[in-house]
Amino acid sequence: MLFESRGGPRYCWCMVWRDKPPGAASWKGRERQQKMKSALYSRVVDGIPVGILAYGDGVPAGWCSVAPRSTHRKLGGPVSQGGDDSQVWSVTCFFVQRQFRGNGLFGRLLKAAIAEARRKGATVIEAYPVERDSPSYRYMGYVDSFREEGFAHVGRAGTRRHVMRLLIAQSDSGSSVPKI
Repeated sequence: MLFESRGGPRYCWCMVWRDKPPGAASWKGRERQQKMKSALYSRVVDGIPVGILAYGDGVPAGWCSVAPRSTHRKLGGPVSQGGDDSQVWSVTCFFVQRQFRGNGLFGRLLKAAIAEARRKGATVIEAYPVERDSPSYRYMGYVDSFREEGFAHVGRAGTRRHVMRLLIAQSDSGSSVPKI
């Protein structure tokens, strides 16, 4: 499985920034992994957006967490720009398997995340990337990568994470899964 591969997010199952059930803070070790995995799967079964997968050579190669901001716990940064907050989506993490790194998959995942959020009615996409030399939160992406896609810096969330937003126009275009 993608998340259980070497370097994958098997500790959190991409649930770090999501609302968690009561008692989650006490989960440890294998119990934590199983409960986080179960919580993520429950969201999928319930039709709650969680993210997108990229495939390479017929197997999952990469992941991007993209979902309505309302499905996350407080991510930090400035308060909403106004308007309908339900149309603000957050991009919170990425993971690309080692054998698929270095060929632009991150950028294709980001483009596909933008397309998916647009397709689902988002008007704003918010991200929380760091500078390339950051010692932590690198799984949230890098500032320059988001800037290349048109995201604008709107504030900070803590000392390392930047808050960047992209205002997106609605269209009938569908999302596409990145190809390698």
